[in-house]
Amino acid sequence: MENPQRSPQRTYVPAKTVRTDYPLIDSDPHFKRVIRYARPSDYATGAATAAAGPALLFLMERVAPSYVGRGGFAPIMRLCSAVGLSAGFLIFYQSSTLRFYGFKENKREVEMDMREMVDKVKRGESPYGTSTLTPYMQGVASRNSRYSGLFLHVLPWFNIVNHDQGQHGVDTAKYYQQAERELEAERQANRE
Repeated sequence: MENPQRSPQRTYVPAKTVRTDYPLIDSDPHFKRVIRYARPSDYATGAATAAAGPALLFLMERVAPSYVGRGGFAPIMRLCSAVGLSAGFLIFYQSSTLRFYGFKENKREVEMDMREMVDKVKRGESPYGTSTLTPYMQGVASRNSRYSGLFLHVLPWFNIVNHDQGQHGVDTAKYYQQAERELEAERQANRE
C-alpha cells in the first residue's frame, strides 16, 4: 500500500560542478557528439595507441624469438591487435570527452557546441534531443553516464540516451539568448 504523504520522485539529480581551467560543455555528452567533435589529434593518438601493441609484439618477436612453432604467433598477434584497437578507441574517446568536461583546451569545441545548439533552438528542437524514455529513466541514464569518461579505463560506459536539458551541467539559457540575438539580427537584415 502506497503512502499518500510520500513526495514524488525526483527525475534527476543536478550535475555536480567541477572547477576546471576551461569551460564545461557537457557533463554527459552523447556518444555521437563525442565522435563528431573529436580532433585530428585525437584520431592520431588513438591510431598510435592501437598500432603500438602489435608493433611492439612484432619487434619483440624479431629481437628475441619465442620459437612457438608454426601457427603459434598468429593467434597471439590477433589478440594483441584486438586489445590494441580497443585501447586505441578508448584513448581516442577519452581525449575527446575530456574537452567536453573542460579538463583540456576546448575553444574549438565550445564554438562548435554553441553553433550546433543555437541552430537546434532556431529550428524549434530541444538542444539535447528528444527521448522516448520516461523522465525517471532519463534521470537514471544520466546519473549512470555523467562524467563516465573519467573512469573509462576501468569500465567503458557511454551515453547513448538523449536527456532533458537539466541533466548536462550547463545552463541552456545561453543557447536561447544567442538564438534570439541571431533571429533579431536576421529580422533587421531582412527589413533593410
